[in-house]
Amino acid sequence: MIIPESHRDLLLDSTKAFAFLATTMKDGTPQVTPVWFDVEDDLIRVNTARGRVKDVNMIARPRASLAIMDPQNPYRYLQIRGKVVSNEEKGARAHIDILAKKYLGQDSYTGSTDETRVIYRIKPRHTFTMG
Repeated sequence: MIIPESHRDLLLDSTKAFAFLATTMKDGTPQVTPVWFDVEDDLIRVNTARGRVKDVNMIARPRASLAIMDPQNPYRYLQIRGKVVSNEEKGARAHIDILAKKYLGQDSYTGSTDETRVIYRIKPRHTFTMG
């Protein structure tokens, strides 16, 4: 993974850092959403529902950036720019439960159950760090 060792702790489940996910709208303007995330192998995983703006954007324009701020020090962060390499519905409901455990300490996600969940995998291509 191209993440510098000095900032890999921000990717750990125990850190509970939020990522600010930037995607691109059809007109080229940026769209940013705070998201839960985790890491699988060398890929950043985010989970959303079909039809949301970030879902539509990542399907149409499969590039994304994430800014992950250290919860203990807002002047220390990791920026990742990468390519969306997959999106799949299989396993997405279980994945959102894993993220709910990480971020909320709950065994399951209590949001809408009638949504179709999807996991996006983002391969980091470039990084920048501060702090």
